Parts: sequence; structure tokens; C-alpha cells
Amino acid sequence: MNVKIVNLNKWYGDVHALKNINITVKTGMFTSLLGPSGCGKTTLLKILAGLESPDQGEIYFDDQCIFSKERNINVPPQKRQIGMVFQEFALWPHMNVFENIAFPLKAKKMHDGIEKRVEAILKNVRLEGMSKRSPDQLSGGQQQRVAFARAVIANPKIVLFDEPLSALDAVLRDEMRFEISQMVKQMELTGIYVTHDQMEAMSMSDQIVVMNKGKILQVGTPEEIYNRPANKMVLDFVGKSNWFRCGTKAIRPEKIDLYPTGPYKKVSGVVQSVAYLGEKYEVTVHIEAEGDWLIYHNRRVQLGDQMDLYFKHSEVIHFSD
Repeated sequence: MNVKIVNLNKWYGDVHALKNINITVKTGMFTSLLGPSGCGKTTLLKILAGLESPDQGEIYFDDQCIFSKERNINVPPQKRQIGMVFQEFALWPHMNVFENIAFPLKAKKMHDGIEKRVEAILKNVRLEGMSKRSPDQLSGGQQQRVAFARAVIANPKIVLFDEPLSALDAVLRDEMRFEISQMVKQMELTGIYVTHDQMEAMSMSDQIVVMNKGKILQVGTPEEIYNRPANKMVLDFVGKSNWFRCGTKAIRPEKIDLYPTGPYKKVSGVVQSVAYLGEKYEVTVHIEAEGDWLIYHNRRVQLGDQMDLYFKHSEVIHFSD
């Protein structure tokens, strides 16, 4: 299902929480709303779900207008064909896995075929044989899969995710990133995912919407957002960067080489700090003309070492003042 948001605005008293939001999400696309806390991404998700109403603008699911302030249209949440996965798993502790997943079907007064549908979705989320377990007998990743299964059991066209991985440990988050995006694509759903974690957004998404202070800063693929940021705020929020002293140019740490292999620009500096990250070292080098730059190295260097750094002019990101 296509999602189109047109000129959406939301106020909370004097606070302009969402400012002229325009987004299009195509059917089957996985889109992340990325930004710092308080940027408006969760408010936008709640508006799409029908849990809150905007003060201006329109929302379309395919050709159907589900919200228009001007035309007095506001389709209730239960009729929007949406599933939602929350930050907390929100599994009912007194129900087993089967009962948690089946709950949306029973709430719709369905009786026939429930067992077959639940068993099918359990297979999709790789939880076969666990239908009788209680939530406290599941790992965090398994609980997340149950929450996802419950969200999609009623065959929604769109699934909304509100930072669903924030309660998991780092290793499990990495695993679930892949699983969630794969399950959404396999089921041919449209996914809209709220996160403040740039790695989640970059690794999972077909499209990223970068937001700050209620505004959209940039919409694009992960590659476009990272390699061609629209402004300085996007550059600083997505990935790490080194600024030139002039304030209008920057370069990513991984674009800096330690050995010249072509027509490179050379700068020199002194090692200020070294951090071991497992697969690489993160080194801060003070360059007198530019300040402190971050680079990556495959071996440990010593504090105070002199280093020559090389980069191509074509790798420098330029901004106007």
C-alpha cells in the first residue's frame, strides 16, 4: 500500500511539533524516520496510526484519503489496515504465545481458521513449536518476533515500528535488524520504522527520512543520505565526519588514506588519542591548520606520533555558507 503525506502540521499549544511534512512511501518499501529525541518522528507515526490527529494536511493510503482536516475526513485506527510494533513488546503475561498472536483476530470476532493462521505466522517468524510457551519463557528476540506476528496476523497493508529494538542488547539488535526487514519484505508489507539509531536506519531501509525539530531535513536512500547529505546537520547526524577549518567542507574518516596511491592532498598531524574498536583503531589526529580529525587505522599507533594523511578532493563534501 502506498502512503502519501501532504503538508502535514501538528501543534501542541505553542509548540509546532510537525512542520509541513511531505513524504511518499511506495508499496513494499521499508522507510525509516530517523532523528534525535523530540524531532517529531513518533508523533508522525501516531498520526499515521490514527492515535493522534494533525492540525493541517492530508494522508492517503493508495487513492483513499484517510485524513483531511479541510474535508473533515478521519478514518478510525481499526479501519486503516495497520499493524503496529511498539518499543515495549507489550505481550500479555497471562496469555501464551498462541493467545497473544491470536488476540487481534478474536477481537474482530473471528472464529474459523484462527489456529491455521497462527501456525502459519509462527512458521514465518521461526517460532514453530512455541505456541504454548508464556512470554517469560522466551528470549528478547523471540518476544520481539511474537510482537511482530501479532501485528501482522490480521493481514495489514502497513506495519509501523516505534523503536522496537531499543530494549534489546547490541548483539540481538544486529540480528533483529535483518530479521525485521526481511520479514516485512517477504510478506510484501509497507514498513515505516521510527529510530534514533543511524545504524538501524542505514542497514534496514530502502528510504530514510531525516528529521529534526519537526522538519524533514532530507529524504533519500541510505547511500544518498550518507554520501550526499543535504546540509551540515544531516552530515553530522548520520555517520562521523571531519570538518575543515573553513566550516564549509568536510570529509568522512574512512575516506582518509595513510599512504599515497594517486593524486592526493596531504595533511600532517600528531596523534592525540587511540581507541580499539575490535576490527579497527579509531585515531584522533590534531592537524594544526584544521583541528582534530578522526581516522581509522588497522594497527595501534602511539600518542604523539606524527602522521601524514591523504585524501582526494573528490571525496570532500562541500556546503554553501
